[in-house]
Amino acid sequence: MFRDHVQLRGRRIAGDGDPVTAYRRQKVKEAMLHAWTSYEKYAWGYDELQPLTKNGENSFGGLGITIVDSLSTLYIMDLKEQFHRAKDWVANSLDFDKNYNAKVFETVIRSVGGLVSAYDLSGEKVFLDKARDIADRLLPAWNTKKGIPLNSINLATGKAHNWDSNQGSSVLAEIGTSQLEFTALSQRTNNPKYQRKVFTSADPFKKQHLGSTSLVADCCFQAENVIKVLNDNSPANGLLPLLIDPNTGRPSSSDISFGAMGDSYYEYLLKAWIQGNKTQAVKFYRGMWEKSMKGLWGLVRKSSPSGYVYICDKRGDQLTRRMQELACFTPGMLALGSSGYAPSEAEKMMSLAEELGRTCYNFYQTTTTKLAGETYEFVPGKDMVVSEAFNQQRPETVESMFYLWRLTGKNKYREWGWNIFQAFENNCRVDTGYVGVKDVNSGGRDNEMQSFFLAETLKYLYLLFSPPTVIPLDQWVFNTEAHPLKIVPRRS
Repeated sequence: MFRDHVQLRGRRIAGDGDPVTAYRRQKVKEAMLHAWTSYEKYAWGYDELQPLTKNGENSFGGLGITIVDSLSTLYIMDLKEQFHRAKDWVANSLDFDKNYNAKVFETVIRSVGGLVSAYDLSGEKVFLDKARDIADRLLPAWNTKKGIPLNSINLATGKAHNWDSNQGSSVLAEIGTSQLEFTALSQRTNNPKYQRKVFTSADPFKKQHLGSTSLVADCCFQAENVIKVLNDNSPANGLLPLLIDPNTGRPSSSDISFGAMGDSYYEYLLKAWIQGNKTQAVKFYRGMWEKSMKGLWGLVRKSSPSGYVYICDKRGDQLTRRMQELACFTPGMLALGSSGYAPSEAEKMMSLAEELGRTCYNFYQTTTTKLAGETYEFVPGKDMVVSEAFNQQRPETVESMFYLWRLTGKNKYREWGWNIFQAFENNCRVDTGYVGVKDVNSGGRDNEMQSFFLAETLKYLYLLFSPPTVIPLDQWVFNTEAHPLKIVPRRS
């Protein structure tokens, strides 16, 4: 089925004639090699590297998260030897049969997404087999009254639960961030059970097709599953609160955010439509996304005196004049979705995307280190003021730079991405890898090399300096961990 996977090895990337862009792409590749080599040397097989103490830690139960998260980046960057060592580890050492309470959301986007993406890129069946293994262990998390997944599941016993910290509720972003991975897995395995868990049988979904084979195309999807339940309980503006009761499907809080706990729900509404070839069968997801984008305008404000456009969080009926760096995926999402509108509305959405992109870039430029903090307050007369000053090497802003460059062709987004990359190099690079910064104004380093730095941040930077023919957006869709999934033709 997947014999048309991307062929990157052994060929020169088109566009190398521009020496500046080629140099920048090579520097990003060298950064990935430095991060990966450090991980191999000091933390091989562990989930993540602690660079300053030169050891590994199992922050995800010993699932080799950095290895799995890095597979697609290694392949795209043509790091052949490193990719094959990672593949051998996956084949011989990756074991999901662990008495460990895994975070369902993180395991879906990193493990399932990373493995399916590696299969799509390389065609190596071992990745698909491992993806099926971990997905099967996660499926019981969806066995609730409304099919709303629980936060955590024991990989050995299949016992799932929600965390006490959320008063027994499920988290919006986690509920709505598995459709891409599970749909892709159903397509590749010709088994509808994965997609059944995250979609629904009720109209207009029941005629949705997974692929071209009759077994999958004719399957009946479960009633009242995740997306339909969320839509049934969605307000007129399409913006759902961050916590959802898994037994009723109704909101159990009033807080709304495009940052933590809300972000990728909106991202996946758009990307489920893209993954489905934008056909009539998946038009419903585009409709839900457009409805929520109308709601987004109600959260948009402008600072003074510099006129930075930003997205507020909402607490009850009150807007809080703050924006999280996590919400900086939004400019890229808006740019990606703008083409589905009529011309006048598309121009309006792209304009908002570019204004928000400017704000997110200046999250970096307004600090001493030129790195973004985690959260910013917008104080009248003072523009943006960093309120949570740590930096964890996050990808959201460079992700948006990538989409904005691909979709507008404006070179300034490459320049902005390069400036951000240099700030990472100047402040986060150490002899043994990359670390976060405790305070983007006063400095200080943490002892963590996040797996998403390799999976997302460096990948989006590399693609920013690569031509559009490398992972073209009409053939691939990125999950929220930046793992590209091949778009499979569907019947409308």
